[in-house]
Amino acid sequence: MTSVDGSPGLAARIWLWVLGAVLVAAGLFFTIGGGKLILLGGSWYFLIAGIALLLSAIQIIRGKPAGVWIFLAVFAATILWSLFDVGLNYWGLISRLLAMTFCAAVVLATLPLLRRVSGHPARAALPVLGAVVLAAAGIGGFASMFRIHPEVVAQTPAAQHVPVTPETEQTEWAHYGNGLNNDRFAALDQINTGNVDKLQVAWTFHTGDIPVSTGAGAEDQLTPLQIGDKVFICTPKNNVIALDADTGEQLWRADINATVGGVWERCRGLAYFDATQPVQQPQAPDATPVPAAVLPAGANCQRRILMNSIDARLFAIDADTGAFCEGFGENGAVDLKQGIGDVANKAYYTLTSAPTVAGTTLVIGGRVADNVQVDMPGGVIRGFDVMTGALRWAFDTGSPTPNKVLAPGETYSRSSANVWAGSTYDAATNTVFLPLGSPSVDLWGVPRTAEDHKYGASLLALDATTGREKWHYQTVHNDLWDFDLPMAPTLIDFPADSGPVPALVFGTKAGQIFILDRATGQPLTKVEEVPVKPGTIPNEPYSPTQPVSVGMPQIGIKTLTESDMWGATPFDQLICRISFKSMRYDGLFTAPDTDLSLSFPGSLGGMNWGGVSVDPNNGLLFVNDMRLGLWVQMVPQNPDDSLSDGGESPNVGMGQVPLGGTPYAVVKNRFLSPLGVPCQAPPFGTLTAVDLKTQSVAWQVPVGTVKETGPLGIKMRMPMPVGLPTLGGTLATQGGLVFMAGTQDFYLRAWDAATGKEIWKAPLPVGSQGGPMTYKSPKTGKQYVVISAGGARQSPERGDYVIAYALPDGA
Repeated sequence: MTSVDGSPGLAARIWLWVLGAVLVAAGLFFTIGGGKLILLGGSWYFLIAGIALLLSAIQIIRGKPAGVWIFLAVFAATILWSLFDVGLNYWGLISRLLAMTFCAAVVLATLPLLRRVSGHPARAALPVLGAVVLAAAGIGGFASMFRIHPEVVAQTPAAQHVPVTPETEQTEWAHYGNGLNNDRFAALDQINTGNVDKLQVAWTFHTGDIPVSTGAGAEDQLTPLQIGDKVFICTPKNNVIALDADTGEQLWRADINATVGGVWERCRGLAYFDATQPVQQPQAPDATPVPAAVLPAGANCQRRILMNSIDARLFAIDADTGAFCEGFGENGAVDLKQGIGDVANKAYYTLTSAPTVAGTTLVIGGRVADNVQVDMPGGVIRGFDVMTGALRWAFDTGSPTPNKVLAPGETYSRSSANVWAGSTYDAATNTVFLPLGSPSVDLWGVPRTAEDHKYGASLLALDATTGREKWHYQTVHNDLWDFDLPMAPTLIDFPADSGPVPALVFGTKAGQIFILDRATGQPLTKVEEVPVKPGTIPNEPYSPTQPVSVGMPQIGIKTLTESDMWGATPFDQLICRISFKSMRYDGLFTAPDTDLSLSFPGSLGGMNWGGVSVDPNNGLLFVNDMRLGLWVQMVPQNPDDSLSDGGESPNVGMGQVPLGGTPYAVVKNRFLSPLGVPCQAPPFGTLTAVDLKTQSVAWQVPVGTVKETGPLGIKMRMPMPVGLPTLGGTLATQGGLVFMAGTQDFYLRAWDAATGKEIWKAPLPVGSQGGPMTYKSPKTGKQYVVISAGGARQSPERGDYVIAYALPDGA
């Protein structure tokens, strides 16, 4: 880069101009963006740094060594500002310092050249050594991004091994969440922390039903069942298949091929009932008895698989043969649209979660599409005879007389709170517990009735035999955020001072964990009514307070500040800061309005339908979450705009979506940087162990890497464990393990339940949103872990896999 006489040559001059031009561009970006940020009340760092970078660039272009010293001063100031801004937060420091460190190395390495250009001796040794040290620090910082950085590290082991005995060992996975407790806990320990690393694929089955979607269409979100030597699965089009538990060989198949036009098609699970077994009667003295299960002599379906379908039918299928049950409804099916009234689009009323067998009553809710129009099907809850399919009772959440029997021609209330996420049955008291969503539409509560305000976003307890209400508990008042209850609760014995209390636990999209007394519905941990700011929508009955479960850990819902804004580079971090300061944000319950506002976590969660798992032996609760903010704006509606098709694409950005029957349309999208990365700092999804004895976090780790995703949707192929949004349930086992596959990369993973350390993972052919389950074969005595893989939420790569893992023989 020098001429024949030793003076800097053309190449050297070009390099200084290129470096100077890069710094000019960076300086202008920082200066202009920083000025806008200051006008919004934000940090002064970017403006000051931008001006200094411009001065540095000018001096470097002029060939003056002072340009290097100015840049290094900016770098030193950036280190101090970063520590002031985010403390020792790892991802916060990486975002602010990594790119600047590499730039500082390049600039410092240019100092000898600048000295020659200015007519001084190069004295290259110290600058080059300094540049090498900075480059090494940058490389070290980059390499550290491939290590897991836990949010909360286990201080002591959170779990002790409790051996499985023949009396306690589970024999079947007969319900969606395993046992009636819906705890997704398996009393099996053949696969354990000591040998899980030896797991290998035992068999793979292809369903033939590949879901086509990256969010609003068909998706595989299955948790299989296992009864005896059979595994039962359903596909997004409600085809039911029985497999051999040891080989994965298809034993029978019942093809239904349900469809609602490709919108929100999924089958999360099935139910099972065995009429050859005695009916379990409740032990509670005031409980109503469970009616007998009557089956005519010689009838098929002694053992039956029950499934509600996306096109609003209820099926009963012989678990032994795959034939439809002759005495159930009409040819094995019941039309669930009876009494619902007008359904303008068949995708507006669908059933995606598993039904619940509550004694001999089959309890059914139903998904009502969000944010379509004011006049929608209602959220009536119904109980059907598990043997005949006859209606036993209905609970109309929109009616002042919810158990009223409809007269001919009458329909249930419209647009009422619905149960889309399944339910949980307590056999001891003959009670079914149901998580309720919001009345339609989510964002506009003006026409809501007293019943809507009573039941929206509540946990409802009904007598399983009569459908009569026992109690309800509301988690959001006049829900305008779609913070509905997204999961069936889990039954636990809560460790109170006076002894174990029968309780239930559930998470919400608002990142809250509630523990309620099963008998009364009252919280067993502290819940506060906190004041919240109203919006300005005319006639909206804003609630002045909202309940916050302060007695339990709140997962991933910190109140964001400008310092929490993040980016892969300082440039997109600056844009995220400007975006954040440009929006109204009042914390968790920021009311949607006609201005631009931020909802964090957004309506995706928080926690979602995958539910929680519980280790009852150690009193540990395992929850996975996602942290994706949404910006929201309500705008005047254009009467000519088409209504939503019933999917949930508004949550991923589809422009202006009218809210039919209201003055407004909604514009909603994820709060992302220009590179498509969430604007708040990682992790964007975690797995958390909560100690129920102390009501505190035992450990918390980020889950998921950017191997299969990245900026602008480009796969980075780098397994950086930043923690990505999770969608799908967990499985806890008595082998001391927690399994989950619902990340955005393509793995089934296992963690040590005591420490949160990831101790095994297996690559999947595509991503998974399924719930892992496990069983021990009655024929071979081998324990299997099974997962379905149809594709991760944001990935275009889809499949139809059901994969079983087991230890090799002799392991």
